[in-house]
Amino acid sequence: MIKINMEYRKGILFIRLKGELTRFTYEKLMNYLIPMIREKGIKNIVLNLNCINLIDNYGKAAIKTIISETKYHSGKGLICNSKTRFDESIRVVKDELTAFNLLKV
Repeated sequence: MIKINMEYRKGILFIRLKGELTRFTYEKLMNYLIPMIREKGIKNIVLNLNCINLIDNYGKAAIKTIISETKYHSGKGLICNSKTRFDESIRVVKDELTAFNLLKV
């Protein structure tokens, strides 16, 4: 099960995830976020993974896809509070404040 909490502040969509991001839950996240990002033209995203208990390769791929969506709108995507390692194409920062300061819209 995955829960999605979102807050749009100063040009940045903060997405806070809770639960498990696995092959059983990633579609819910993708089916909800990707159309919204495209329709609203959201440029900057911060994914907070502090409350994610488990993430598998499907979850990692979903996060990579969501972050890559921001590039279509000349934006950026960051991850914060992650205990999971990602490849170099995804920037991981300590917390939401650090992400906010890096994105400064």
